Amino acid sequence: MPSQTAAGYERFAALEANGVSPLYEEWAASIAKDDAVLGLIDGLPRPKRQPNLVFAAARLVGAPLGKYPQFREWLLEHWPAVEPVIQARMTQTNEAARCAVLLPLLSRIEGPVALIEAGAAAGFCLYPDRYSYRYQHDGGETVLHPDSCPSPVQLTCALTGAEPPKRLPDVVWRAGIDLNPLSVQDPQDMAWLQTLVWPEHRERRNRLSAVAGIAAADPPHLLQGDIVEELPQLVARAPKDATVVVFHSAVLPYLEAEHRQRFVDRVQDLNVTWISNEGEAALPAVKNQLTRSAEGNLVLSLNGKPQAFTGPHGQSYEGLG
Repeated sequence: MPSQTAAGYERFAALEANGVSPLYEEWAASIAKDDAVLGLIDGLPRPKRQPNLVFAAARLVGAPLGKYPQFREWLLEHWPAVEPVIQARMTQTNEAARCAVLLPLLSRIEGPVALIEAGAAAGFCLYPDRYSYRYQHDGGETVLHPDSCPSPVQLTCALTGAEPPKRLPDVVWRAGIDLNPLSVQDPQDMAWLQTLVWPEHRERRNRLSAVAGIAAADPPHLLQGDIVEELPQLVARAPKDATVVVFHSAVLPYLEAEHRQRFVDRVQDLNVTWISNEGEAALPAVKNQLTRSAEGNLVLSLNGKPQAFTGPHGQSYEGLG
């Protein structure tokens, strides 16, 4: 039987990196069979053993983007420099393209909207009203722009099983919570976000730079702290005439099961609209409503009810009817 860490790397290679990042797929599949490298990773705290975090930390320190034997040799030699980065940093893939799969739900909300993101990182998903969108669907293509003019950030999403959104939300207030919020004005934080983008994804890196420019012009309000403890005070500070939307994407797996349930209980106790975009295992109550597997996609839910399967980087939206 493979160890829990080895199984995690096998799963990452097969479900997340397969067809998306050939380099990460090879690295993860090879590590799953490499006792020496697994031994190093198993010396980390459990939340720090994720492939995304280990690979990004190694790349930040200078790991070569080559075949696994080259990467392995480098990693074994440079582990004393890589480990402190793993310990200090968190996986905070701040993928603004996920706004494309949030928009079909956000666009339904009439009137002003106050957005609160749990696990916000640098807060790039707090600007769904500042990006342009191109939805490709059976009926052709639907393009949406902010009222002022087309945005320098263009998000493309393949949409099936649902009507394309017809407008952008009227966001009047935005804030986020993170244990380690990142500043768009800090070059080291921005370098970390760039490194978290998978090696082959040049378009995502270019988009990240454009998104950073939008956020830098109007920096988000980010609160440092635990999402369970800090959420009520942000909800209380939101404008009273706005619909408060609490949302999160690919955040809950980083919480222990008990803490995750505390968050679910907390958000359901508040008078808010709750949008979750998570792996199907993250919320058992949502998973139990599914009639088939998400097969590596995320599950978008509204107030605890599944709405769609979504691509991990916002590239697709499959409505569940």
